[in-house]
Amino acid sequence: MEKTNVTLRQTDISKDRKSLYLDFYPPILNPRTNEYTRREFLKLYLFKKPINQIQKISNIENLRTAELIHIRRRNDLNKNNIYSIFEQEQLQIQAIGSTSFIKYFNKLAQRREGNNLSIWNCSILHFQAFMEGQDLLFKDVTITLIDDFRDYLLKAKSLKGNGNTLSTNTALTYHNKLKTTLKRAHKEGKLKTDINAGVNSIKEQESQRNFLTLEEAKKLFNTVCPNEIIRRISIFSTLTGLRYSDIDKLLWSEVEYIENDGHYIRFKQKKTKGMETIPISDEAFKILGHRGKHSEKVFIGLKKWDMDRVLPVWIAKSGITKHITFHCFRHTYATLQISMGTNIYTISKMLGHKNVKTTQIYTKIIDEKKREAASKISLK
Repeated sequence: MEKTNVTLRQTDISKDRKSLYLDFYPPILNPRTNEYTRREFLKLYLFKKPINQIQKISNIENLRTAELIHIRRRNDLNKNNIYSIFEQEQLQIQAIGSTSFIKYFNKLAQRREGNNLSIWNCSILHFQAFMEGQDLLFKDVTITLIDDFRDYLLKAKSLKGNGNTLSTNTALTYHNKLKTTLKRAHKEGKLKTDINAGVNSIKEQESQRNFLTLEEAKKLFNTVCPNEIIRRISIFSTLTGLRYSDIDKLLWSEVEYIENDGHYIRFKQKKTKGMETIPISDEAFKILGHRGKHSEKVFIGLKKWDMDRVLPVWIAKSGITKHITFHCFRHTYATLQISMGTNIYTISKMLGHKNVKTTQIYTKIIDEKKREAASKISLK
């Protein structure tokens, strides 16, 4: 790094005085004006010809003060040349250690959007409650502290105010947001120790994943639905495995046709941000309706509130007694594909899973159904 020369100089001003200033070469950036300058006036003055003892003492004190400022500014501007690499690293660690970890946590959260942002914000609110409203500096982040937060989450009440304790999987989700923050902070050099690697994770509990059998799906889709667009997106999800969030934002520009191969959709998953290319059947393509402009949504007029209101009524009307949410259509797609012999790795790719382990839960569901079927026949 180029050294900055700092010189203490004097210039004549009114009333037979001299003004003391610092001269920089090369020029430095003034943080207040955001412009480069060579001069910094110290607001210290000398009498050219002191006429009494008071003026003489004033000259001595002002000159001494100016020299001290001169030395401090020179050292500050050239500290990279003064300190060894080790000393520079230690100074940087000390500076970062005195900054707020919670503010950093918030900063990472604000890069998210939609439901993911809400989850990050809930994680932060629980962490602030765990800290009892106190700030946390980077230098005070320890494995023990993060493990204590893990124990806190497993006993914490939901922010919904219903008095319920967080489910294990919800606690896992909130804890993972903190672990992601720790991992990022270590990668950026804000944490010298990889605390995330030493933190005990919350073990995921397998949740019940309701789905429709093929007969139930046909029964539902042959039942009149109070809202046609809800019926269409439900069928489309069952035929493709797409989440509601990806169906809602699907544009006609993302629906493509390849000669002798068929229709595809190319899109970025809202949840994982991964780019996906998924083939869709002719039946699924017909559900999309008349092609609109490239920039238009495929399902114009779709509203989440309508889906939440209409779906339970439609399910009940069909005579299906299972608790079915829209996400169950994605589960239905996966379980039907597995039951019909589709390779699990293919299904994993179709669902956009990053890890095939996420898809294997559906294999367990099918195995349970096989066990039920095997037990139905008895010759006793």
